[in-house]
Amino acid sequence: MKKLLIIGGGAAGMLASVMGAQQGLEVHLFEQNEKLGKKLFITGKGRCNFTNACATEELFDAFMTNPRFLYSAVYGFTNYDVIDFFENLGVRTKMERGGRMFPQSDHSSDIILSMERKMKELGVRVHLKTRVSRLLIDEEAAQICGAELENGVKISADMVLVATGGISYPSTGATGDGYRMAKDAGHTVTELLPSLVPMVTAEDYIPRMQGLSLKNVTLSVYDGKKCVFEEFGEMMFTHFGITGPLVLSASAKVGKLLKKKYLTARIDLKPALTVEQLDARMLREFEAGKNRQFKNAVDTMFPSKLIPVMLQVGGIEPHTKVNEITREERMAFIEKVKAFPMTITGLRGFQEAIITKGGVQVREVDPRTMESKKVHGLYFAGEVLDLDALTGGYNLQIAWSTAAAAVKACAES
Repeated sequence: MKKLLIIGGGAAGMLASVMGAQQGLEVHLFEQNEKLGKKLFITGKGRCNFTNACATEELFDAFMTNPRFLYSAVYGFTNYDVIDFFENLGVRTKMERGGRMFPQSDHSSDIILSMERKMKELGVRVHLKTRVSRLLIDEEAAQICGAELENGVKISADMVLVATGGISYPSTGATGDGYRMAKDAGHTVTELLPSLVPMVTAEDYIPRMQGLSLKNVTLSVYDGKKCVFEEFGEMMFTHFGITGPLVLSASAKVGKLLKKKYLTARIDLKPALTVEQLDARMLREFEAGKNRQFKNAVDTMFPSKLIPVMLQVGGIEPHTKVNEITREERMAFIEKVKAFPMTITGLRGFQEAIITKGGVQVREVDPRTMESKKVHGLYFAGEVLDLDALTGGYNLQIAWSTAAAAVKACAES
């Protein structure tokens, strides 16, 4: 039997161990934590959004970095194959908004346990609390020989799959070991950035709205006059800036830009209404009480935490009687409702990032097999590669597809 060492017991490593054993390989899985799937356990707020049920070709629109590299791997093990894989392991699944797929139980542990049961059944050797310190490479032949453990024990193997993940959520054991191993094997590792992460804003009025969630709004981010992100959905204000689904998606698209410069952002607080419809609504509020102060006339238009801030940025003195407000003043206020202003100064750190943007340079990896072009028998899968995507199950799809491509190639090599 050919011997495969898998370094990392996360999503990619676990699936690879199951599929590798199914294809007749002797599989050893090394995980430095005390249990498998630590990051997978907290994915999707503990519910595990394990893929997306969109049309397979639509997956590529959600892949942010190097989508073309993924073409062969994704079509070799599609999102529908992933659903079938877990259904066959006994996980009942369900689809939610936007095609997001979850276990029916809403417990990520179902996904993890289903793979653990199969690994046990197939005889995968799982080595917990075991850290791999380095790869063993025959430099002359450019061939993998195995791996050395932290305790100095050397294990020979025909193939090694590095599936160590990134450096986001260090509490789950993400140490960046895979990047170090890749560099030692002669690979380039691109710049690492936190992604799918909250963003920091400059304005002092943002922390005053801490905890306020906005639903059904449009967030737009600009580099000068150029719109670099625009999407409709949900977001939330925090003590440092903004977070929530819209913001996480924006971070995946503008993270690299934020390394160089500040960006401006605008929230359309009432995307369902045109400027004319908003003006008509304000006039109705004004008509209801002509001697009312402005602050009392608009209090039904916004959540309570937002009202004092809108009064601050809107340009109309709160105590002004509504019958004294000019059309120009109304229009200036409506402009702020349709484009609530913020300055984005940066991203939060890897501690809060769902994924890592950057990784092993994909030009140095065969896209069909995930094998290193520098060291024969060395493979990579998952977040350790320079691949990332938006939220919605797409990053796990990358893990599953690259892992499947790697072990298929291992079995055939």
